[in-house]
Amino acid sequence: MKRRKTRQISIGPVKIGGEAPISVQSMTKTDTRDIRKTVHQIRRLEEAGCEIVRVAVVDEEAARAIIEIKKRIRIPLIADIHFHSRLALMAMDSGADGLRINPGNIGGRDRLKPIITEAKNRSIPIRIGVNSGSLEKDLLKRYGGTTPEAMVSSALRTIQWMEDLGFRLIKVSLKASDALRTVDAYRMFSKRLNYPLHLGVTEAGKGSGAIVKSSLGIGLLLREGIGDTIRVSLTGDPIEEVRVAYEILRTLNIRKRGIEIISCPTCGRCEIDLTHLVEAVERTTKKITTPLTVAIMGCVVNGPGEAKEADIGIAGGRGIGVLFKRGNIVRKVKEKDFFRVLLNEVRGMVENKP
Repeated sequence: MKRRKTRQISIGPVKIGGEAPISVQSMTKTDTRDIRKTVHQIRRLEEAGCEIVRVAVVDEEAARAIIEIKKRIRIPLIADIHFHSRLALMAMDSGADGLRINPGNIGGRDRLKPIITEAKNRSIPIRIGVNSGSLEKDLLKRYGGTTPEAMVSSALRTIQWMEDLGFRLIKVSLKASDALRTVDAYRMFSKRLNYPLHLGVTEAGKGSGAIVKSSLGIGLLLREGIGDTIRVSLTGDPIEEVRVAYEILRTLNIRKRGIEIISCPTCGRCEIDLTHLVEAVERTTKKITTPLTVAIMGCVVNGPGEAKEADIGIAGGRGIGVLFKRGNIVRKVKEKDFFRVLLNEVRGMVENKP
């Protein structure tokens, strides 16, 4: 995989584009005006590995709330702006590290100009967030609907307005709820300009279907070297967005974070209570950030081979299993001790990992 080289910008201290690592982003689900709840959710996101957070700026009170929120969090904050250019100006004055504007509803060149002028003066990056659900009416008419071509045209036109004002601290997203339309739009744009790209499939939904849709859309693009930041948009707790984002990056060998559990799906050959063991290990190790692979296997077919390849693993049989550590057999372990032994070994590896 050869990553597409893009211009580099900075969102606070986080480098985006160029040779910087692909960043994981999320968005709060709280009312930004409720400072306490918003800060609490951002701190949970920080703990989960979120590197950039976006908050909805729905009115002037929300824009002012950014002042206090920024004092209590560690990661960069992006203000999400729709319809009202004055809210973008207020958000920057309150200390936002970046803006997201939607060209479909911000109101055209004249309404955009004061935002760009102020962002240029403050060196604050702006994401042009094109969304298929709110494309400009003239583009919908010209292209016959929410096509990838219409989405790309929206971004290109807005970029031209920004460049006319000498502004190039730009990041772009081109999101649709249809994964393949999203992929086509990003591919099309990446052939035209080298601004950094924020990947995501918008309004993906909830549960396994939403995770599959986001993973395919984002994964296809990352595999082609396209993308500099990602957000998995899921209905529900944003912590799940971060977890899935890191799973996508780990699967593609782009970034690794936390414990990866390898376990068999179970079948008639499984002779241990594998499901409950996996759930217990997963639950107990979810806050560990050190990258390790833990294999928990239930029979002798693939068990020894998978356990050998993991950092730590158990290949189980009837009432007993074999403990492997970095490819070597360590000892036999009784089934009742599987959980305790695995946990102790994982903690030992984390403590000794350089």
